[in-house]
Amino acid sequence: MSTENLPQSPEQPPRKPRVAVVFGGRSSEHGISVVTAGAVLKAIDRTKYDVLPIGITQDGRWALTADEPERMAITDRRTPSVEELAESGEGGVVLPVDPASREVVYSEPGSVPKALGEVDVVFPVLHGPYGEDGTLQGLLELSGVPYVGSGVLASAVGQDKEYMKRVFTSFGLKVGPYVVIRPREWQQDVSAARKKIVDFAGEHGWPLFVKPSRAGSSIGITKVDDLSGLDEAIAEAQRHDPKILVEAALRGREIECGVLEFEDGPRASVPAEIPPPDAHAYYDFEAKYIDSTPGVVPAPLTDEETAEVRRLAVDAFEAASCEGLVRADFFLTEDGEFVINEINTMPGFTPISMYPQMWQATGISYPELVDRLIQAALRRPTGLR
Repeated sequence: MSTENLPQSPEQPPRKPRVAVVFGGRSSEHGISVVTAGAVLKAIDRTKYDVLPIGITQDGRWALTADEPERMAITDRRTPSVEELAESGEGGVVLPVDPASREVVYSEPGSVPKALGEVDVVFPVLHGPYGEDGTLQGLLELSGVPYVGSGVLASAVGQDKEYMKRVFTSFGLKVGPYVVIRPREWQQDVSAARKKIVDFAGEHGWPLFVKPSRAGSSIGITKVDDLSGLDEAIAEAQRHDPKILVEAALRGREIECGVLEFEDGPRASVPAEIPPPDAHAYYDFEAKYIDSTPGVVPAPLTDEETAEVRRLAVDAFEAASCEGLVRADFFLTEDGEFVINEINTMPGFTPISMYPQMWQATGISYPELVDRLIQAALRRPTGLR
């Protein structure tokens, strides 16, 4: 029988790609992650993408949250939490574990699990351990779900300041003097571990910066001017990470540069300079996020200096096998040499954060930046690549 004259059903419009924005997490940077998620949710083009906000509570529960970016802001000098945004105190979101399915399921005790639909790409805006460090990236690789940002190895390298520096050194990038105290060293002989730091200070001078090796947002960092403040600084760093990193102070200007993955490879933004904050000993957590100490964009550098730091930022991106985005932080020393301090594979990403500001000055708006990152993730397969 011919079907030519039968009425035709209208074609269904193509489904928009679905973006799961995952935020919060178990690290000490939980609150900043929520703030970042609010900015990303506000910027995503809803005519182009469907959006599913998923928050991870501080105890690790994956919660379905309200899509209300206005509730994800710093208020009265306090960061928000996933617990305040969760639609239920008990329900949990489960990602697929079968690469053949991208169906996300929500369940509550005593209720039938509810399918939330397929997810095409995850935009993880978690900072610190249990999210930015390769752990979430490994889960998404197992699930076969594309995601924004670097893969397992680059995320792990970008989170651990010791191994980050080792990778950079092996690729010929200059890093400043540092010493590492591992948990076992501290547990077996506190005096020997402490002497290791004191000897380092004797060689490189005070002040020193004592840091958690695997934390970010300047959390847990102490500038130590002399021996009297050392023990307290070590204890503060160990509150966030049992492995600590001690760095010699570098005299120079703080310069940052953003790297973004384009279709033809990574490119660097115009750089920014972080001037010494008036009310803070250095560019710490409160200076960055609470008092919003402004950076200078673009940095007042010569054309040669600008070209050099942009080249080095891309070199750092490539050295760590990064994908998507990176913020690379440098010191421009008094003798005119750039020394790389660290990279962030998921840098602060609110509109006032330095990474979006640098790209804004380079000609890419915040919403376009978010869209480019999603598109880069959709182009990239999971698995070995």
